[in-house]
Parts: sequence; C-alpha cells; structure tokens
Amino acid sequence: MPQNKVVVKYQDGTIKKGETRDFQPNKDTFHLQQLENDDEITTIVMDKLKAVFFVKAFTGNKDYNEIYEDVVAGGGRKVQVKFFDGEIMIGYAQVFMPKRSGFFIIPADKKSNNERIYVVSSATDSVRFV
Repeated sequence: MPQNKVVVKYQDGTIKKGETRDFQPNKDTFHLQQLENDDEITTIVMDKLKAVFFVKAFTGNKDYNEIYEDVVAGGGRKVQVKFFDGEIMIGYAQVFMPKRSGFFIIPADKKSNNERIYVVSSATDSVRFV
C-alpha cells in the first residue's frame, strides 16, 4: 500500500504531520509515521480529529489564500464546510451523508497544497451544497 503524506488536525487545534499507509475512512484509528519525531509511529483516533489533509508537500505556503473557484471534473457536488472553529472550506464531494462519520472533499482550488481532505463530521458546524 502506498504512503500518503498527511497533515492531521485535531479538534483541539493540535497538528501532526507524517505519512500513513493504513488510513481508511470506515476505521476508528490509523497509524501516522511522524517525520518530525524520528519516524515515531502514533495511533490516531479518528473521533478526536477535525480533518485529515492529504497533501502534495509538507512545506505548504501559510500565506496562500485559497480561491475556491476551480471546477473539478468528476469531483461530485460542490460543498461548503464550516467547522466549529470557524474555518470554512469549499470543495467537491462525491458522497456526503450527514450520518456518516466523515467524507472526502477535493479542494475547489487546484493550486491548493491539499490533494483531498477527509472531513470528520463531528467537527463541522454545517455542510451545505453551493
């Protein structure tokens, strides 16, 4: 199974970066090999998370403001996700079912460092189609 570069954001604001081989949205946990901590492997508990960001590179541009105007062919329906911490993201979701523990979105900004984002439903204030 290939390694995925991920940035894990917890609901309390904690951030961890690393690689995973066993992320599955229907599982309660996955493992993160933290590159910052001598390749320490940590078990990540999904219900404590805000989102899992599958990134192109770990060196993103903090000053970049995403512009959510791109169309992602085959990406599904365009959604706006508002998290309890006030952050808003816009992307495309193939499947969104409110009762599921989470869902994937593809950012509506092709220049984003994020390839896709797994949104944990319990961390959202609202999700609406736009």
